[in-house]
Amino acid sequence: MNLNLEKLRSDEGRYLLAIESSCDETAAAVIDRERHVLSNIVATQNELHERFGGVVPEIASRAHLERILPVIDEALRKANVTLAEIGAVAVTTHPGLVGSLLVGLTAAKTLALVLDVPLLAINHIEAHIYACRMAAGRDVFPAVGFVVSGGHSNLYDCRSPVEFELLGSTTDDAAGEAFDKVAQILGLEYPGGPQIEKIGSQGRPDAVNFPRPFLNEERLDFSFSGLKTAVLYAAKGTPGARIQPPPLTPQRVADLAASFQAAAVEVLVGKCEQALRKTGRSTLLVGGGVAANGVFRQSLAEMAHRRNVQLIIAEREHCTDNAAMGALGWELWERGMTSPLDLDVTPGLVRKR
Repeated sequence: MNLNLEKLRSDEGRYLLAIESSCDETAAAVIDRERHVLSNIVATQNELHERFGGVVPEIASRAHLERILPVIDEALRKANVTLAEIGAVAVTTHPGLVGSLLVGLTAAKTLALVLDVPLLAINHIEAHIYACRMAAGRDVFPAVGFVVSGGHSNLYDCRSPVEFELLGSTTDDAAGEAFDKVAQILGLEYPGGPQIEKIGSQGRPDAVNFPRPFLNEERLDFSFSGLKTAVLYAAKGTPGARIQPPPLTPQRVADLAASFQAAAVEVLVGKCEQALRKTGRSTLLVGGGVAANGVFRQSLAEMAHRRNVQLIIAEREHCTDNAAMGALGWELWERGMTSPLDLDVTPGLVRKR
């Protein structure tokens, strides 16, 4: 990257540079004022974490250090945009892994300082919901927003792109985490979500009647640890039990995957329906990695049709972690919601506004 610029503009930049490094994806995107994504570069770390069956924070942060500058450089090059044309830098600061977040924030602060442009703090969860606005190409608020990912299962009442009220969240495992752990139990590859969907398509979703936690309770919270344990017992037996489960043949694995997926999806969609009823909203926005699951998307569509509500799901390429959803920065910038250069990360924060 060439930082030897003679003149930098701080208030007329035509483009937003967004940076994302909250977990195990190093990403950068260039987005114009109309929310057109000119580039969206993502460097995945799946191969680094696969043998551990999950993300190792120290490995993730070291990989971000190696990849952050090449990814930003590639985003600018692919967008055919120079640093002189960048008007603001948006960066994910919460929630996420502290080491990973700090890598992105340090890069963003440096660019904002050198370019003398505004710095914008992005809430990773809210950005996942904003990906739905990107998919629609127009304003979609107010709405119920639902983020379903490896770290979060959060329902919000979204009054505007920057006004969110938390309605409910998981009390233990997030939905995506449960998918990964169940895949590990069944001997499937990491990441588990795509594998559960793939293998489950060959199984019977009614083969095992797994529990649907909290489905019939009014509170808008989730719990997937019990469901995960039920799959473990169905696959490998209950400790101390005399009767052992059937062997894990390929068909048995497919049946367990399909049955788990059916239970998880029923709970997720059921809670969306409850949230729509509770808030009276007529629009549902769904983002996050699990939103790429085809069974989930189809079940959401059927529920939305039945309730006559508008459903907007993020594009599949914007469901998993990426920087294009950092277009949320435009909403902050246009409202004057900029951040100082002493901004810090807040790894575990889920904001209530």
